[in-house]
Amino acid sequence: MITLFAFLGVLVIATALPLEQSWQLVPHSDGHLHLVNINPYNLPDPDPQEPDRRFIPESDMLFLLFTRANPTSAQFLEIGNPSSIANSHFNPARPTRFLIHGWGGSGTGGTNSGMRNSLLAAGDFNVIAVDWSVGGGSSNYVAARNEVGPAGTGLGLMIDDLIQYGGVDVNDIYVIGFSLGGHVAGNAGKRHGGRINTIISLDPAGPLFSAGQDDAVSPTDGQYVETIMTNAGLLGINVPLGQANFYPNGGRTQPGCGIDISGNCAHSRAPLFYGESVSQSVPFRSTRCASLDEVLEGNCTPSGADANMGGEPSNHGRGVNGIYFLTTNEEAPFARG
Repeated sequence: MITLFAFLGVLVIATALPLEQSWQLVPHSDGHLHLVNINPYNLPDPDPQEPDRRFIPESDMLFLLFTRANPTSAQFLEIGNPSSIANSHFNPARPTRFLIHGWGGSGTGGTNSGMRNSLLAAGDFNVIAVDWSVGGGSSNYVAARNEVGPAGTGLGLMIDDLIQYGGVDVNDIYVIGFSLGGHVAGNAGKRHGGRINTIISLDPAGPLFSAGQDDAVSPTDGQYVETIMTNAGLLGINVPLGQANFYPNGGRTQPGCGIDISGNCAHSRAPLFYGESVSQSVPFRSTRCASLDEVLEGNCTPSGADANMGGEPSNHGRGVNGIYFLTTNEEAPFARG
């Protein structure tokens, strides 16, 4: 017999097995739900129908360049291949923005394509969509989670090439990642010793992550590190991992999502908010708050100057840090100014 019950937003299955197993409903990038064992000490046996595929970032990661000259048709950049940069529309005089998908996503999936379109509408950028789906596309969430470090290393190698062969300045680079991709972004920043201008982690994945882990996004991963938390405590991590941490509507649930049992709607709001923040004129004005506990309850005692969430350019160099609260509309346009 199997019994389902909810505890603190986590779905738990109790069975007659010798050890109780904890599971969580986690949506793939396509929105389909999967039951994931979130107990790292009691993991299920590998699926014999899906043999392990070793993830080799140097050969398995794809880097899809989009510019205003090719806004929808990607040009492929390759690690260790300077001619792929030279023969593309890449221009080091333009700011460069990397976009990283989450579990089960792809370089051209909805999350990346939406933010890509917003950036190209806002300005003349080199937008590079990072496809790490060989590592992050496994139906085994645990296996995908464990590839965020290697994927960050692969992205770091691509950045090395752009600096060496493409003439890029790290001060012109932002790395923006969603969910598991939010941790990939942090790992790319770690590889560059925190020198990348801006890291934006969009509702960084929560299951099997905690603050201070070697491969979790952290405040020192870039010159400026921002998190946007929209499903904190379920699909997103509950604790602040950036220098500045924005909690729209309290950061746990989002208006307009209705009965969002899996959290997928709230989780997916983070890239929507970010895309709107770079392409629309009304800002996501946010209040700096005294404590995280207050924010999670939907309250805020003002403590310091207000700031805008997301946006282009970022808050780098503006002294923005701490915990921020804001409210949004139920549907786009979400920002209230």
